[in-house]
Amino acid sequence: MEKTEIYGTIGPACAKQEILTEMFRLGMTGVRLNMSHTELEKCREWTEMVLSAASAAGIHPRLLIDLRGPELRIGHLKEPVKLQEGKGINLRKMEEEELLPKVLSNGRKNSSFETDIPVPGIVFPYLQKRQEVLLDDGKIQLEITEISEQAACCRIIRGGLLQSKKSIALPGTRMHLPALTESDRRNIRNAKSHGVTGVMQPFVRNAQDLQDLKQELKNVEASDLEVFAKIENMEGVERLEELLPYADQIVIARGDLGNSMPLWELPAVQEEIAQKCKKAKKPFMVVTQMLASMEKNPVPTRAEVSDIFRAVQEGAASVMVTGETAVGNYPKAVIQYLSNTVKAAKQYLQK
Repeated sequence: MEKTEIYGTIGPACAKQEILTEMFRLGMTGVRLNMSHTELEKCREWTEMVLSAASAAGIHPRLLIDLRGPELRIGHLKEPVKLQEGKGINLRKMEEEELLPKVLSNGRKNSSFETDIPVPGIVFPYLQKRQEVLLDDGKIQLEITEISEQAACCRIIRGGLLQSKKSIALPGTRMHLPALTESDRRNIRNAKSHGVTGVMQPFVRNAQDLQDLKQELKNVEASDLEVFAKIENMEGVERLEELLPYADQIVIARGDLGNSMPLWELPAVQEEIAQKCKKAKKPFMVVTQMLASMEKNPVPTRAEVSDIFRAVQEGAASVMVTGETAVGNYPKAVIQYLSNTVKAAKQYLQK
């Protein structure tokens, strides 16, 4: 039985040499670096730390960069905003991601910062009344009540604490966005100098997205880097077969994928992707909320370890945790539980 790779995500919680070394010793075989909020050149200290920690643990690590791709995010907020169910909120068009609007659409000065959230202008042509809008990987749910050229008024269906640069999604809407951003291209150019071994392409919609990525890798003489195709919307699910020849590994990215359908349908879609990958002998990864409770708790839930077991049982070549190690309180324990559960699943399947 082939080995299941175990990936953590580097972030402030684990970005210390001794912590990363112990995580590798506990079973971590690779590290993800999220490029949604930063540039690779600003992470030189982290990438060198990963390589040094892996060497100290006697491991040659896999290092993945997760590109921005066609993902949409809100702009900068002066401070986190608490959104309350039943209240109103204003989504305000911004021309640049860093720009925070100063006035509402009717020309009045913004009298309440909490009701004015900057969003990319590119989403506005796709907005319509009564449309669902999801923020922060679906944690916050809005419904559009009115639309103008510069703003969309919404009712808060499911509230929460909203922070800067969180994701925004329009379920059921297919927007035509470029597969790679200029930031992605810069990060790809610098990838090999950081020891990167693979590139994760978010929100893959069709074969052309992966062909564009592979061409960019070729342009910078980095064709040997592995391509991880993240399935995060129904378009990617529907076109999975056409993606397979262009990906080294398929990623079942359940965060945004779960936003594109009723959540109770997600397990069946995960199974469908896994079965198609196995039939095509294409490795796949399962990621998102595998040990989410461990961001705050030292012990996972029974449901979480069962989820990891199921991923291994389905044939996952890799499993990955994200916020659990990047910002959670127990990054080493997360890897220990992830690694031990994978080992237990492997042992059971070999009986």
